Amino acid sequence: MRVPAAATTTALTLTLLLTASTAASALPADPVPAVAATHRTDVRIDEHAPVITRADILVHAPLHTVWNIQTDVENWPTWQPGVETVTKDTPGRLRPGSVFRWSTDGLDITSTVRQVDHGRRLAWGGPAQGITAVHVWTFTPTRNGVLVHTEESWNGAPVTANRAALQSALDDSLHNWLTNLKREAESR
Repeated sequence: MRVPAAATTTALTLTLLLTASTAASALPADPVPAVAATHRTDVRIDEHAPVITRADILVHAPLHTVWNIQTDVENWPTWQPGVETVTKDTPGRLRPGSVFRWSTDGLDITSTVRQVDHGRRLAWGGPAQGITAVHVWTFTPTRNGVLVHTEESWNGAPVTANRAALQSALDDSLHNWLTNLKREAESR
């Protein structure tokens, strides 16, 4: 059976998107204890990367609800379409150096957390298939709920070679993630 070129391009883009945005098993564990993590410089995206996406959404729910949904990685499959399984290698709350493995759309991913500032900030990222990704989430309480801001950068030869397609894929991915997070938090 011959697969149309558009379907092949879409599948490749999705594979790169899912792998690059979260695979970080090659990153060393963060030696800073979780308690001291808030006293160091925040993890930042690569502002010089060829692909950068920033997105915000206002979630009409309490901060603890939004934070708990986002950081309860083992329950992502219940509200995030496409996420099939998640297993934490590091028990307990997410903290710098925490590792979890997950499967989405048939792709197995290992993610390592780089920063956690409880109720405020979460970051992970790393190299995958020639792409270096950095993904940062921030949570800001407002009078009407929680402003969730996410930003992610991709750098590397595959990104430079196919910037437009990967920019679109990352834009769509973060938009969908935020929409699903909002829906889940507001339904609780």
